Amino acid sequence: MKDRAGATPSRPPRKPSTCAVRAGIASDLHHGAVVPPIHLSSTFAFDGFGKKRLYDYTRTGNPTREYLANALAELEGGEGGIVTSTGMSAVALVLQLVNPGDLVLAAHDCYGGTHRLLRSLAARGHFEVAFVNLTDDNATATIATRRPKLLWIETPSNPLLRITDLSATVSAGHDANAIVCVDNTFLSPALQRPIEFGADLVVHSTTKYLNGHSDVVGGAVVAADAALAEELAWWANCLGITGSPFDSFLTLRGVRTLHARMGVHNENAGRVVQTLCGHDSVERVYYPGLASHPGHAVAARQQDAFGAMVSFEVRGGIEGVERFVNALECFTLAESLGGVESLVAHPATMTHASMDDQARRAAGICESLVRLSVGIEDGDDLIADLVNGLDVVAFTPAPIEVGAVEVASGG
Repeated sequence: MKDRAGATPSRPPRKPSTCAVRAGIASDLHHGAVVPPIHLSSTFAFDGFGKKRLYDYTRTGNPTREYLANALAELEGGEGGIVTSTGMSAVALVLQLVNPGDLVLAAHDCYGGTHRLLRSLAARGHFEVAFVNLTDDNATATIATRRPKLLWIETPSNPLLRITDLSATVSAGHDANAIVCVDNTFLSPALQRPIEFGADLVVHSTTKYLNGHSDVVGGAVVAADAALAEELAWWANCLGITGSPFDSFLTLRGVRTLHARMGVHNENAGRVVQTLCGHDSVERVYYPGLASHPGHAVAARQQDAFGAMVSFEVRGGIEGVERFVNALECFTLAESLGGVESLVAHPATMTHASMDDQARRAAGICESLVRLSVGIEDGDDLIADLVNGLDVVAFTPAPIEVGAVEVASGG
């Protein structure tokens, strides 16, 4: 359609949810497939001697993986994306940017697997590492003093959902000439886009919300700068940690429903938090959507919603936790998060078990802490299940005195 002057009118930019759904759609030039086919081939034929096509070997490049990488880069507002085999390989990829003697400054309460990798590589002399509370009032001063080569932010943090002020912390990192990387796994680009706040890199475990169905393991790094994306792509090929075509296909399928899923996730999480806050078996609730949560105002400013991760402390210590999780039916006791199904985890013995006791104490992870990944089941069912589990915690049967009951013998 043309306007009266004969020019084609410009269209407004598409909304992120539309971009997610339309990623790769109707791009097949050979057969007109609406959904792009999976290119499972490990190798690609040359057009002739010395005439390499766009793709030559799947470890280096693959059209199916590129569809996913481009979609994630668009959703995060970056210039390029690299899809990796796991979330941890995405973390390892970013760490190729630092050298022996460089300092990595990381959130003290980051994911246990990230903490383990940073600690282990530092012990082997790959770089130096320091874990600091990036939500502390002195965080920006610490960054200025320590001047890291890489600043690693995780917000909301795992599992206590601490909120790091992206604008202030990223700015402090850049003033110190640091590369700033943000783990955005807990929110996804549907709810937070760190590059908008100046981050250089965004990391995802695509296993989580981006795929959303707990049937794929994968990771991704999105770079704000094309040159940085190219450098990381070189390292991903060199290390052989790129994602498989089939996993990329499944993850892209998940991305298409990301925004729709997140709407239900968030709605259910809000109801779950209300229930937890009103039950006597709960000592404390950690959720950025609560006005009492430290960082609530910051989260409201830099996030589009508060997410579907909820943590809380159960009365009765680890025994109370055990009674609670054993009584649940709609929340499955399992690692991971971000799937359509609701999960419950005990960080001290599961996701953060690789941290030693001192590190867990410093991060505030106690034995009574429980983490929920609230799914998209019917909200009424989830609430009923949680109330039942918490009621079991509240009911502690009186001990039976030995000899108080006469037991008949025989038959």
